[in-house]
Amino acid sequence: MSESCITLQLHHICVSKLQEISARLKKNMIQGLGKHTHHKAPVKMLPTFVRATPDGTEKGDFLALDLGGTNFRVLYVRVMEEEQKVLKMDSQICAIPQDIMRGTGEQLFDHIAACLADFLDSQNLKGQTLPLGFTFSFPCEQIEIDKSILIHWTKGFSCSEVEGKDVVKLLRDAIHRRADYDIGSVAMVNDTVGTMMSCGYKDQSCEIGMIIGTGTNACYMEEMKNVKRVEGEDGRMCINTEWGGFGDDGSLEDIQTQFDVVLSFVTLLHQGPLIMSFGDLEA
Repeated sequence: MSESCITLQLHHICVSKLQEISARLKKNMIQGLGKHTHHKAPVKMLPTFVRATPDGTEKGDFLALDLGGTNFRVLYVRVMEEEQKVLKMDSQICAIPQDIMRGTGEQLFDHIAACLADFLDSQNLKGQTLPLGFTFSFPCEQIEIDKSILIHWTKGFSCSEVEGKDVVKLLRDAIHRRADYDIGSVAMVNDTVGTMMSCGYKDQSCEIGMIIGTGTNACYMEEMKNVKRVEGEDGRMCINTEWGGFGDDGSLEDIQTQFDVVLSFVTLLHQGPLIMSFGDLEA
């Protein structure tokens, strides 16, 4: 048997083991939805306060910010022609230097506000006050659709004075410090929610959003009766699973390989204890 075949065999997981892992994930998800068990759940199952998917009749002009890695995008989106569901977009990609990723929160949001200002100038939009969709792809505790508290940084970010703070307020504060433009109402969503909603605009049967990139995560529409941390049992709500945390309690150690151990050691050397999670497996 060739060396490559031997190496690949190390990554083979039989169907019965996959079913067992699936059952573990489901158990963690139920735990995350629970009012009294959420605090110890590695899969946080965060309410998003998005209570419906698009029905295809939406219209209007919007701004969007998409922050989730070393680059972020600024977009101007126009939704027109109800029957044909035409979306027109202009966008600009902005880099985030390493020193800003590891600097202060004020430096980060001032940089974002400056890039947004440049984009508005290029689109002749500074005189308008448009609603903004803010995709912030980090674990957050959503309080309302326009209020979201950063739980902790991931993906190499470590900006000070942001964890435990409302990131929508930090963005607004940075814009107000400039005093040369303003934004309207803000809808704060995770990237998985943005994925689900954008796909759902053209296909109303879409009720799951999944990201496989720098990290991995998913969201889905859940019955309110199962969302124990939010009052009310009528209707549904989109849940941000934060399933990248699956295994943070050590529950995936039985399937890790020598490569997982090395990868975890290198990536977590300066960030905490050596525990393999679902996000590490995806990487």
